[in-house]
Amino acid sequence: MAMLPRVRLPRWLRLRRRRTRLGAVLVAVAIGVGACVLAARDTPPPAKAQPTANQIAAARTQLAHLAVAPARGGGYQRTNDFGPSWVLDADHNGCRQRDDVLRRDLTEVQTQGRCIVTAGMLSDPYTGDSVQFTKSDAAEVQVDHVYPLALAWRHGAARWPQQRRVELANDLTNLVATSAQANNRKSDHGPGEWLPPNHGFWCAYAVRYIGVAAKYGLSVSATDRTALSTALRTCPASH
Repeated sequence: MAMLPRVRLPRWLRLRRRRTRLGAVLVAVAIGVGACVLAARDTPPPAKAQPTANQIAAARTQLAHLAVAPARGGGYQRTNDFGPSWVLDADHNGCRQRDDVLRRDLTEVQTQGRCIVTAGMLSDPYTGDSVQFTKSDAAEVQVDHVYPLALAWRHGAARWPQQRRVELANDLTNLVATSAQANNRKSDHGPGEWLPPNHGFWCAYAVRYIGVAAKYGLSVSATDRTALSTALRTCPASH
């Protein structure tokens, strides 16, 4: 087949083509930057952040209205009753809940892609210690349920539909990154049996615990209520 002669476009048309290609590149860059900004905006404050005066006041009011009842019922099955551990993207931001918590609570975070956390440093709110996180030794940093699932099961969750239990298990307000040692020591204890060794975190811990209980209508034991009231008294006097 004979080759057609190459036609040289007029200069004004060549310039228009260049401007069109440049515009497309700039749009793509802007979209990429916008995605990064959105990713940063959808990350809530770190768990160790101190609560605001309004949050503390709300917690005091909520605590006064929580139902007080003894724990009832037996054991539960994690996957069957509360859904699989950390594989869900419950808030539909494209990342699993465990990675959301690690990105929120760690500093010096390194990721694979936008979501998967591969390294970082945890200032453990429960103990005050620094813990290095690496993907190869991921068990050293664990994600704790502030209101433990086993305790929630015995304080009302056993009667819920499964979807509501899944929501509780993946609610970022109820999730805190901590060291394996602290998480194991806490186990499924309520505040009456366990409070963070770091007394400076008692206020924030109580506000979170009470907020979760109020949000989901969970009761607390009498000893847990007393411990939460004690923890709230550590909040700044100005609050």
